[in-house]
Formats: sequence, structure tokens, C-alpha cells
Amino acid sequence: MAAQTKAERQAANRLAHFQERQAERAARGARGLTESWMEQCRSIAGRYEQAARAAGKDPDAAWHDLSRTLSVWAERYSE
Repeated sequence: MAAQTKAERQAANRLAHFQERQAERAARGARGLTESWMEQCRSIAGRYEQAARAAGKDPDAAWHDLSRTLSVWAERYSE
């Protein structure tokens, strides 16, 4: 087995944890899966924010993109 970096181990652990929680939530149907994806989106945006700050980039870029995506969805399904 090849040695893993700390970042690789963290990514593998995040993926395994996400897959476990997604499988548990899938038993609750679409609502459960949606909760799982929302959790994943928040996690990704948070990690992007930290990395962007360290790199001198816009730390809010992922949050803005997620916000726009949710805004479009809300407009589509609003009464």
C-alpha cells in the first residue's frame, strides 16, 4: 500500500463518511438524500473558503456560487 499524505487521508475519510451518511439517509428517500447533499455542499464551501483565504483568493466564491444555485432552485419551485 502506498503511503498517503495527510490531505489524501482526510479526503478518503471525508468520502467514506459522506457515503455512510448518504446510505443511511437514502433509506428516508429524496428528503434524506437532499439533507446529505446539503451537508456535503456546506462542507465543500467551508473547505474552499479556508483554502482560498490561504491562497489570497476570494474566500466567499464557493458560498456565492452555492447561493446562486439555491436561488435558481427556489425561484423555479416558488408559487
